[in-house]
Amino acid sequence: MTQLSVCLLQCPKVWTSLENGRVTARPPGPPAEGTVLHYTCNSGFTLEGRNISHCTKLGKWDAPKPTCLYDRNYTGKKKLYIGALFPMSGGWPGGQACMPSAQMALDLVNNRSDILPDYELELIHYDSMCDPGEATKLLYDLLYTEPIKIVLMPGCSGVSTLVAEAARMWNLIVLSYGSSSPALSNRQRFPTFFRTHPSATLHNPTRVRLFKKWNWSRIATIQQTTEVFTSTLDDLEQRVKEAGIEISVRQSFLTDPAVAVKNLKRQDARIIVGLFYETEARKVFCEVFKEKLYGKKHVWFLIGWYADNWFKIKDPAINCTVENMTEAVEGHVTTEIVMLNPETVRGVSNMTSQEFLGALMSRLGGKNPEETGGFQEAPLAFDAVWALALALNKTVAPLKAKGRRLEDFNYNNHDITSEIYRALNTSSFEGVSGHVVFDAQGSRMAMTLIEQLQGGSYKKIGYYDSSQMNLSWFNNDVWIGGKPPADRTVVLEEYRLLSQKLFASVSVFAGLGILLGIVCLTFNIYNGNVRYIQNSQPYLNNMTAVGCMMALAAVFPLGIDRHHVNRPQFPVVCQFRLWLLGLGFSLAYGSMFTKIWWVHTLFTKKDEKKEKKKQPLEPWKLYATVGVLLAIDFLSLMIWQIVDPLHITVEKFTREAPKEDLDVLIQPLLEHCSSEKMNTWLGVVYGYKGLLLLLGIFLAYETKSVSTEKINDHRAVGMAIYNVAVLCLITAPVTMILSSQQDASFAFASLAIVFSAYITLVVLFVPKMRRLITRGEWQSEQQDTLKTGSSTNNNDEEKSRQLERENRELQKIIQEKEERVSALRNQLAERQAIRNRRQPTSGQNQNHNAPPPASQTDPKSLLPPPGYPNPTADNHSLPPSFSNSSSLYPADSKMSRNHCHNSQIPLLYK
Repeated sequence: MTQLSVCLLQCPKVWTSLENGRVTARPPGPPAEGTVLHYTCNSGFTLEGRNISHCTKLGKWDAPKPTCLYDRNYTGKKKLYIGALFPMSGGWPGGQACMPSAQMALDLVNNRSDILPDYELELIHYDSMCDPGEATKLLYDLLYTEPIKIVLMPGCSGVSTLVAEAARMWNLIVLSYGSSSPALSNRQRFPTFFRTHPSATLHNPTRVRLFKKWNWSRIATIQQTTEVFTSTLDDLEQRVKEAGIEISVRQSFLTDPAVAVKNLKRQDARIIVGLFYETEARKVFCEVFKEKLYGKKHVWFLIGWYADNWFKIKDPAINCTVENMTEAVEGHVTTEIVMLNPETVRGVSNMTSQEFLGALMSRLGGKNPEETGGFQEAPLAFDAVWALALALNKTVAPLKAKGRRLEDFNYNNHDITSEIYRALNTSSFEGVSGHVVFDAQGSRMAMTLIEQLQGGSYKKIGYYDSSQMNLSWFNNDVWIGGKPPADRTVVLEEYRLLSQKLFASVSVFAGLGILLGIVCLTFNIYNGNVRYIQNSQPYLNNMTAVGCMMALAAVFPLGIDRHHVNRPQFPVVCQFRLWLLGLGFSLAYGSMFTKIWWVHTLFTKKDEKKEKKKQPLEPWKLYATVGVLLAIDFLSLMIWQIVDPLHITVEKFTREAPKEDLDVLIQPLLEHCSSEKMNTWLGVVYGYKGLLLLLGIFLAYETKSVSTEKINDHRAVGMAIYNVAVLCLITAPVTMILSSQQDASFAFASLAIVFSAYITLVVLFVPKMRRLITRGEWQSEQQDTLKTGSSTNNNDEEKSRQLERENRELQKIIQEKEERVSALRNQLAERQAIRNRRQPTSGQNQNHNAPPPASQTDPKSLLPPPGYPNPTADNHSLPPSFSNSSSLYPADSKMSRNHCHNSQIPLLYK
């Protein structure tokens, strides 16, 4: 649209047709100035005259119209036409060398009598300029102008994408010689596409093979964000996954790789695959030098089609010197597709690779190969024509069996296309570019050259043939560290084990504690008939001793780790820890708690309930209380182990670097006995036990001043409860905090168990031993027991109870008598007052010298002291001991208050 319109003269249209031949006009349309006509003759005719004619400014053709004359030497070969697009200009002018190479292959094929003897291949080609837009117009001309093309041969990846996607609509096979895009390997999108140029993903099988050779199972990648590198990396990711290799880090960048390189270092990347163009490669390795991501611990894999001195080229986009770049890239490995067979082998064309290069130079007329576009890809175009010829030759017999021929092909004939596809898919021959074979996606499987930068220059270290999976190795690879580096920092797992000296020391104390428990238990059982021991509830003390021994026995599994047992047996050790410690605590502390509980229950009641204290303490109640506490622990532990059993968990700590080897890290590990909801279970157990401990402290404090012979050691029990509670309440949270420090955690837990058990045994049993030994009570009472048995204790208890009952009855009788005496006193006083008022006054004057009668004596003088019964009262109501009390008075049977002797008053009470 930017060009100015001009008026052009038309040339005669008679030149646009040819008898017994065909004419192709470029550009298509009316013949005008600039139109070019190409002339070709049908089979059996030869062209006489020029095969091309141009329309000039004058509206005339620059050459006479040619004619097609009958060829008397015609052999009867039928022509098969190939529509080719050679980029003679544009981004990749590969047609400059590839078109002569393809024409040379056609000549050799047509001269062979064993390949397509009845056919002749002819190339119809246009310049696509490596432009998909231009290729669209050319594809239209190829499809809608005679003759019918049996195969299409595009060049560039962009043009091939367009042609291959459209060719399916015309049942055409597409065979490319210069397309490397991995996207073309999509069989669903490009079902009829083949190429002799290997895909960019062909580097990946070589890389995977090298990873396996050097025993690397972990790699990292960094790529420039473009379609070709993204698709290549996707393919690499799939291949390494199948090979059991992990891509630990995958970084990408658009223009600045600084952040991506820093991330590689942060993730400890060692084996790194880099996919980027040459200019970006310089930026990447400048950052690699800054981050020190090179040397004996790192290997870089790059693309091999960079210039040999790419890292020495001055680039204003980087701020690293040539020396810096040379240091950073030293030792990296490159992979490059082999496009010319390195071996001197004559292939199907009967030419070696060197002979091919000589023939191609002759056709190019001595042009400089470095200035000729597509010179490196020329062997691929040569082998593409041979692959097509061999495939067509292979289809002749199957088509003949079906009654078909190659010349019957048209754009609606799917059967012939299927036969050509099948033949190409099974192609396998030696070409000048190496062994030619296609994979399932139609891509060429070629050899790959492996090089390494050694001393600033690339050295060949091997070849890899992906089709044969054959690695040819020269054994000249050189490594900075003397050997291939590890794919990661070698991490050595090291389990943290308990100090054996600490375990042995604590075990000795625990063993001695168990022996002490056995001694105490034996002492208590042997002296069970001694009254002092009986009054301390010996069966509860026996439970305490057994519980202490079980708790002490738990010290041994607490210190057992993988140093003593294998991993499969470790859960059993965890069970022993839990059950021994849980049940041991329930027996030892539960029996002491039971004593202090019943002491508090019986001896801290109000006054109105004091009579219950007189009742004997029934032992079954004590045992039932211990049984309840033990059952609660047993059921809780059983539910825990059924619902959420203990198993081994491994705690990982921060990796440590040993001083002797910087490339090795130590991974400390620590094994724990744990379950899925360990914190929940511990919270429940610790909460219940904590409340029990606090309640025990409270009860011990409340009963500290109580004195009773029914449980004569409750003060010692209280002291033991104080110590056990304090130790447990301190140790439980401390051990949880120190769970990651095996020595400290074991020391706190085990020593708390040992001290608690020792204190309990010493406080409860040593005073009993001392008393029985120093006072000899165990000897005398034991001898009495041997003579009289247990009946003595029973008789004493019965007598004591009878005396208490009699005493209560006597107190009631005395209270009744006191009340009667008080009433009689009041009556006597009233009668005496009445008599005094009735006596005449005169009588008093006459008889004032006479002595007072006995009846006028002061009644108060006749009464006994307060609280004493009247001696003249009804004696028949008193017990025998009180009926003869009058004998204690003087002979006149009258006794005043002043006549009582002090010694007689207590005798009267008694």
